[in-house]
Order: sequence, then C-alpha cells, then structure tokens
Amino acid sequence: MHIKTMAEYAASGETPEVLFWVGCAGSFDQRAQKITKAFATILEKVGVQFAVLGKEESCTGDPARRAGNEFIFQMMAQNNIQVLNMYGVQKIVTACPHCFNTLKNEYPALGGNYDVVHHTTFLQSLIDEGKIKMKEGGAFKGKKITYHDSCYLGRANNIYEAPRKVLETLDAELVEMKRCRSNGLCCGAGGAQMFKEEEKGNTRINAERGREAVATGASIIASNCPFCMTMLTDGVKETGKEEEVKVLDIAELIVAGMDTV
Repeated sequence: MHIKTMAEYAASGETPEVLFWVGCAGSFDQRAQKITKAFATILEKVGVQFAVLGKEESCTGDPARRAGNEFIFQMMAQNNIQVLNMYGVQKIVTACPHCFNTLKNEYPALGGNYDVVHHTTFLQSLIDEGKIKMKEGGAFKGKKITYHDSCYLGRANNIYEAPRKVLETLDAELVEMKRCRSNGLCCGAGGAQMFKEEEKGNTRINAERGREAVATGASIIASNCPFCMTMLTDGVKETGKEEEVKVLDIAELIVAGMDTV
C-alpha cells in the first residue's frame, strides 16, 4: 500500500481531504502499525482522499508535557505547527487519543488551529454516510465484545457514543464492564506512565482492568488507543486468557467486517 505524503500532494498542486496523523506508536510499535494499516485500508476502500506527513511528522510532545518537560513539548509542538501550517492543513484524523487531545486542545494556544477528529468519530461519520457497509452475519456474529473507554477520549474529551455506535454495526453483542464511560478505569499508561517504571503497590492497573474485561465473558476487547492496546494485552496475559480473549482496535474490527474489503 502506497500512501501519499503531504509533500507529494503539494508538489502536484493538490490538497487532500484529510491528514492522517499516524503518531509515534502507530509508526514504530509493531502492534500499533497494524492499527495504522487497518485504518488506512478503510480510508482507501471508501475513497477518502488522505495523506500522511511521513518523515516530516514528529511526536506531538504529549509524553514530554505530561512528564513535566514543558520546554521539549513547546519545541516539538512549534515544529509540528510550522509544518502543518506550511501545508495549509485544515482537517486531521488520528487513531491515538493522546495525539487527538494534544492537537485539538493544546496546539491552538501555540498557533495550531485545526479540525481534529479521532478515528472512531470519523468511522462513525463514514458509516452514517453509507460509505462503510458491513457484511451480513460477519466474522463477529454471536460473539461478545466489551469496549474500554480510553481516558483521553472519554473523560478528557467526552467522546463515549461514537465508538459504541461503530461497534453496534458489527453483528455482535456489546457487553459493558462495570467501570465504563465517565467511571471507566485507566489502563495505566496515561500521563507518560507508559515510559516509566511502575511505582510500588499491590496491583498493576492494567492487570486489574484485564480481569474486569475478561469477567464480562467477552471474547474481544475493543480498544481505541495504542497505549491502551499494549496495557490491555498485557493485562489479559496476566489472567492466562490470551488465547480466548483478543484485544483489537475498533478500526481492525471494522476492516474485518466490511463488505468492501
């Protein structure tokens, strides 16, 4: 699959409909790369004209700011804003809630004003417009799926319905964990915790969340964040149920159930 970059579009005097902000995890983490490919496949199949920044994309600076290094955050953000504004980017879609939150809520103060959409919301709009059609009695017929609310999409940005509406298009039963929506439990990776040693305690947060997810009886845990993906996968392993319970991003579920793929 060849995805055109903003530089390639600019060279031909064209402007894509949307910029797909891949993010660090989606670019370099082998598991998250599958999410990137799944979402890009969907965009390609439904005919959305999109581009990536490629080597011109750098980290949004979210982990640096959460860890307390404001100088590094400002430097990264200003470099990204300069690139985005140079290309005249207006609409950005990303599969990472951390990137979404930073681009949407923190870049405007530094001169970066864009229409930023999380990929679950974008998928919902494509479904509503009839661009994504699902197979009848598809791969998930009769299965139970539970959905994990990521902190930066849920509590930080109040987006709870879009991911669930996307999951409702699958021929499966959606079962909620006891702690969900605004009362959801963090996976344990936010606030730059993903990149530091865990502190002393009795229980790992991701192990606790993994047990809650497995207890629903679901065979699939739907995620919307590459950080949550890593933490939940490890949490399920702690229960010894990794063969029976799979953690998949919503984009991966949709691409597997699409009628056009």
